[in-house]
Amino acid sequence: MSDEPNGRFLYVVVCAAGIATDVGKLISAAREADWDVGVIATPHALGFLDTDAVVAQTGRPIRSAWRKPGDPRPFPPADAMVVAPATFNTLNKWAAGLADTLALGTLCEAYGAGVPTVALPCVNADLAAHPAYRQSLARLREMGVRIGEADPFRWEEALELLPPARPGS
Repeated sequence: MSDEPNGRFLYVVVCAAGIATDVGKLISAAREADWDVGVIATPHALGFLDTDAVVAQTGRPIRSAWRKPGDPRPFPPADAMVVAPATFNTLNKWAAGLADTLALGTLCEAYGAGVPTVALPCVNADLAAHPAYRQSLARLREMGVRIGEADPFRWEEALELLPPARPGS
C-alpha cells in the first residue's frame, strides 16, 4: 500500500517508441481514475518525453537511473504498474529476467512483489513475427502480466486491464 492520501500509486514505465510522446494521455486518465502516478523511463525513452510536462503532471521527478545508497525513495511502493509503450527490447529482456536498467529491474521485482502489471506493446509487425517475441509474451502472461492489444494502441486500455481496486485501497 502506498503512502499517498488515496492509497493508490501507479508506476508508469515508458519505453523508447515514438508514441511515448503522448504518455500524458495515460497520466491524465490515471489521475482521473484516482491514481497517483510516478514515471520510470528507460534511458532511451527520456529523449521521447517532454520531461517538464510529465513532471508538472505527476508532481514527481521522472526516474531513469538507480538511486545512490542512502538516497530517499522518490516514489512510494507501487500498487500497480503499466508498461506503455512496451517495446520489443524491453518485453524480451523483462521476460528473460534481465534487469540492466532501473525500468527492467523494477518490472522484474514487481513479479516477486505480486504487483499487478499491464503491458501495452508497441512493436512493428516485423519484430512481432520474431519467435522470441511470441515466447516472451507467453512467459509474461504466465507471470500474470496482462498484455494489451498492439493494434490499435490505446492508452486507456492500460487502465481497463488493471484489476479492480481492493476494498480499502
